[in-house]
Amino acid sequence: MADPRGFLKVRERELPAKRPVPVRLLDYKEINTTMSKSAFVAQAGRCMDCGIPFCQQGCPLGNYIPEWNDAMWRDELPRAVELLHATNNFPEFTGRACPAPCESSCTLGINQPAVTIKNIEVTIVDRGFEEGLITPFVPERISGQTVAVVGSGPAGLAAAQQLTRAGHTVVVYEREDRIGGLLRYGIPDFKLEKHHIDRRIAQMEAEGTRFRTRTELGVDVSWEALDERFDAVLVCTGATVPRDLPIPGRELRGIEFAMDYLTPANKHVAGDEVPFIDAAGKHVVIIGGGDTGSDCLGTALRQGAASVTTLAIGKQPPRTRSESEPWPLTPRLFEVSTSHEEGGERTFLASTVSFVDDGTGQVRALEVAETGFVDGRRVPLPGTEREIPADLVLIAMGFTGPETAQLEAYGATLAGNRLHRGRDYSTDLPGVYVAGDAGRGQSLIVWAIAEGRAAAAEVDRYLTGSTLLPTPVAPADEGLTLAR
Repeated sequence: MADPRGFLKVRERELPAKRPVPVRLLDYKEINTTMSKSAFVAQAGRCMDCGIPFCQQGCPLGNYIPEWNDAMWRDELPRAVELLHATNNFPEFTGRACPAPCESSCTLGINQPAVTIKNIEVTIVDRGFEEGLITPFVPERISGQTVAVVGSGPAGLAAAQQLTRAGHTVVVYEREDRIGGLLRYGIPDFKLEKHHIDRRIAQMEAEGTRFRTRTELGVDVSWEALDERFDAVLVCTGATVPRDLPIPGRELRGIEFAMDYLTPANKHVAGDEVPFIDAAGKHVVIIGGGDTGSDCLGTALRQGAASVTTLAIGKQPPRTRSESEPWPLTPRLFEVSTSHEEGGERTFLASTVSFVDDGTGQVRALEVAETGFVDGRRVPLPGTEREIPADLVLIAMGFTGPETAQLEAYGATLAGNRLHRGRDYSTDLPGVYVAGDAGRGQSLIVWAIAEGRAAAAEVDRYLTGSTLLPTPVAPADEGLTLAR
């Protein structure tokens, strides 16, 4: 694969240069620049002829990573584009927003920095669009079967495209004003500019997929009406219920969930005249150290916050692999995102005890204590309390599951906080399937696409008795055990 001696000749991992921090804080455009062709080819050539490509095992989509690395090293862009899309409907999304578990599994990572898989992936798809190699795939026949896909995030879009290409008439329902789900309104433009989504939607519309925005199931259209109209329904609504922090002072003004902050901020960046929470001149505290918290940080810095502090309840992760997470497992490492590069303070082992009132019902500070570990539980240590000034608090502690009230009323059953489903992604309701975070819980964009593709194959099998659609690596009920 690629240059047989490439990993010996080019030992350094090189990524595209980023725009300078003072410049990129002035706008919401993407941060990375592009690499020279020679540097890019050298990086693709580092992919080893390792025999067993553990990178494919690490990728929920089973991407043909060594093959498209080889194609790019040989300057065979059309072959690389074909290989990339054989397993992934939207590599421009995963190439920008996926944490790249494939790189953690890269065999070269045993004793060298891993191959720059994620950057090679996004370069292939961007160049493919630029050179007109990515065009609509219009089905040759129409099956006469109809499918409703509820939710237009990565799982819903992947499933809709697969089912449309299989010849079914597919309608995607989205309650927001634009298509894209959390891709559109959960991820800021500095990580994923929205013209990438619009470009794919145009392709899907040309293929025959139909989209209905501003339509909430159970409100604008009943689930009963949907079931009567369509031969199958696929629920891809995501896990959108935020995890709360019910401690004293939670009712104060100035305490918001992360998505209630990010969604209107992204709409404002898109040019919409909507009310949004402006962090300008405020002391901002973000509770939660994950990707959503990082997105809040980058947005607050661009809005001109006076200060931003991110609190994480756990220990600071190690900078190198621990013995308990050997290769090729995805290790939990201390990560510095592009937003962390731009400013703000990160505090670990911080347990929020209460929110402090300024006397008018507005938050003015957080009372925080050091996190201790008692009987395996994380608890605030008495005597370590201190206050952190805060005019705006953003709760970014993840999501507990999907919004299920309407589906439960219709007769769907739950498995914990998720919709119950079988190995074939089917729910207890005849002809109703579920994929993505609504069925597996909060997860990665790459898992959402993988599940959307797999569920599409099962829906196609339900409608026609068989399927030619590819099925990704893991069935629904095994995905959680293979995610590492």
